Amino acid sequence: MFPVFATMLFAQELPRLTPNQLPALEQQERSVSSTQTRRPAPNPIPPPPAPEFPGIEIVPGPGTLQSPPENDFAPRSPLETFQVQEIRPLPGQLDNVPVFNSNSPEMVRTDGILLSTFPGQGKRYPGAHLNFPLQGRFDLFAHHVTQTDTPDDVTTLYLGLLVYNPTERTVFVDILQGASFLSTPDAPFRQLPAVMDNPIGYVFSGPGSRVTNQVLRGRRQSNWPSQLLIPPREARMLASLPIPLPKLRPTLSRSPLRPPFLNALGEVPPLAAFANELPPLRNVAPSSNGRSTLMYLNSSGPVYAASMALYAQRNFDGSERPPTQEDWQNLLLTGQLVNPRDIPPSPPDRFNTNSGRIFYGRVAGISQGSRWQSKVTDKSQGTHLTIPKRGQSISYGLSTLPRGTLGTGQIQSAPMLARYPDTAYLAHGNYGVHYDLTLPLFNATNYSQTVALTIQTPIKEDTFRGRLEFLNPPAPQVFFRGTVRVTYNDELGISQNRYVHLVQRRGQMGEPLLVLNLKPGEQRQVSVDFLYPPDATPPQVLTLTTLRTPGLVTTQRPSPVPTTSSPSQTPAPPPKAPALQSRTSSLTTAPSNPQFHPR
Repeated sequence: MFPVFATMLFAQELPRLTPNQLPALEQQERSVSSTQTRRPAPNPIPPPPAPEFPGIEIVPGPGTLQSPPENDFAPRSPLETFQVQEIRPLPGQLDNVPVFNSNSPEMVRTDGILLSTFPGQGKRYPGAHLNFPLQGRFDLFAHHVTQTDTPDDVTTLYLGLLVYNPTERTVFVDILQGASFLSTPDAPFRQLPAVMDNPIGYVFSGPGSRVTNQVLRGRRQSNWPSQLLIPPREARMLASLPIPLPKLRPTLSRSPLRPPFLNALGEVPPLAAFANELPPLRNVAPSSNGRSTLMYLNSSGPVYAASMALYAQRNFDGSERPPTQEDWQNLLLTGQLVNPRDIPPSPPDRFNTNSGRIFYGRVAGISQGSRWQSKVTDKSQGTHLTIPKRGQSISYGLSTLPRGTLGTGQIQSAPMLARYPDTAYLAHGNYGVHYDLTLPLFNATNYSQTVALTIQTPIKEDTFRGRLEFLNPPAPQVFFRGTVRVTYNDELGISQNRYVHLVQRRGQMGEPLLVLNLKPGEQRQVSVDFLYPPDATPPQVLTLTTLRTPGLVTTQRPSPVPTTSSPSQTPAPPPKAPALQSRTSSLTTAPSNPQFHPR
């Protein structure tokens, strides 16, 4: 199948990934870049009007914002927008499900081990193994990128996921849900509007956005088997996934050739030597590609797992030979951790101060927590969430982290059960974590009220100031790409299920996911859930606002997803996920190697 896949891939002419497309968790600077200023001019421009939200104050950002001279197209310095409101910790907590979390190093350029929970005994490099068996429910998350600095070096890198049964009994590993996508060609980073309805899953930008979108809908890609059978003391490949490097033609080949002149007879000179021809398919610049993978698994017994990176070998005819299971097993026994490594994290005590630059580090290990499920109410044992007064808002932090608690003091980053010494102390960002939130909204007044529910990306802060800070316009860096599901009953009591794809930049206030009219004394339940996308940068907030003017019509577009009250409607078929191009083991044909004894 791979030759067909390669043909499809190499026809793409997509640019290499940029740092903005693969955001890292770095310390945000509250100051606005000094390069985003205009040249002085005599007449100042008044600040733009405030958005349609209450409690907002706009003040100029750093520097002086002045009108430009004629023909001056320099970018305008953003304004700092403060939204005065109450900010609360998010009720609930992460569950205890372990997560095989392979994200460091993010950039992979050599063969080696990315993450291994095998024992170190009998291995050439014992320090590359964490000795952490997995059993029962656990998740597997992997996000890695490869890149070449040599234009013509486009050998395919493979990501191998190997599972071993150390017991004397057969172990069954159920693959409950799973998805894996490449940046190119499966899920390129596309420019999308801030809010788009996504009823059947066609809307995505980047592999993290598409992977979480699929798993949120309870899907498993067709190439994943429903169950993996592992005999006693044998190993099986959960998957061997290619990360090919795209080939880019020269820019000249992308534009039609035009004759430079006419001859003396007024005819076009012959261009047969090069017209209608494209140069050979070769790289003219370094290229890169990435892959995101997320799986929900359940094992009937203890297993060890490893994620590894291995380049394809060349056959005599120059074609590539994908790694075999024997290749992966040899790498597990003799390989060391992939180098070069990511920047190590700052010591934990550095996060307790608000001065100096810090590095969160990337995750490679076993984190604890797959799902954050909670009922958001006024009190811990309450039955409802009272909506704020007219013109006021309440926000709850999402994926808050050290130096980014937004004044709540709450750190939602998943703890690490096992990790390598040079990787993150906490799973900052909670990539792949399912936030499942229920809000029983209650209008305690004697008047009809209109409320809006919004996800926002404020400037990261750690000190409580009774307000959230935004930028107008938002910064260019995209901090959130992903699909959010909103479930609620409309004013007719009909259940609605809406999927919305969001794209938010740093400091963006966001647009409402939902606007509801609540009658006096009415209680209505709203559920918001999403998987935190691997391409996102925390924190975000979920904001509930009571509008100053009640009785507004709901702003969301009607969702084409059928509701529970209209079973006669047939939903559009879900998009068929591309084949993984993997060498996935099956129950009957999986190769065995009795000589492989990792212990």
